[in-house]
Amino acid sequence: MADDEQDIILSELNDEELTLQMHDDLYDGLKDEIMEGVNILLERGWTPYDILTRTLVEGMGIVGIDFRDGILFVPEVLLAANAMKSGMSILKPLLIETGAPRLGRMVIGTVKGDIHDIGKNLVAMMMEGAGFEVTDLGINNAVENYLEAIERDQPDIVGMSALLTTTMPYMKVIIDTLVEKGIRDDYIVMVGGAPLNEEFGKAIGADAYCRDAAVAVETAKELIARRHNSVGS
Repeated sequence: MADDEQDIILSELNDEELTLQMHDDLYDGLKDEIMEGVNILLERGWTPYDILTRTLVEGMGIVGIDFRDGILFVPEVLLAANAMKSGMSILKPLLIETGAPRLGRMVIGTVKGDIHDIGKNLVAMMMEGAGFEVTDLGINNAVENYLEAIERDQPDIVGMSALLTTTMPYMKVIIDTLVEKGIRDDYIVMVGGAPLNEEFGKAIGADAYCRDAAVAVETAKELIARRHNSVGS
């Protein structure tokens, strides 16, 4: 289908139809269509926050459920996440201008000695798609990188990834450092990676082990809500 035909079709849809179409386009990883849909809704007077939550976040929620249930796989989810990021590239500066609420902030990285990043990238993109503000530290991160990012960004969540059994223990080094500095309880610590399991997460003092990106999003939402409730009570 030609681009101009796609544009005409999108622009002729009413708001509800366009929202559902954007869910489908996000699911299929169609970056251009997502950007077009975002621009159409902005022209119609939608707030950036409403576009984020009702099209991108809800759409990525559908992707996350099907990923969790084994209907979608990593390559397809990465395509959807990249399409989401194309929409976010338009919305992010507008969200900052309007001071729109975010679910929370996360700092995430692959730990020292490990250069694997596909799983970590997927978690970062899915978290952003769910409405979190994410700082991605990249790969091979020493404890100093985490401390610097924590001080700068004041996150709610600290996420660590490892794909090698030899780099897994470094996660405990980072958590122990937070304990030594008396700031461990200020943050939710989530860990993940192929060789990890729930027992390992508990043993090193993490708040949660997440087996994949979909679980990470669900867990983050739950732990953030629990923290807010405990602060409010």
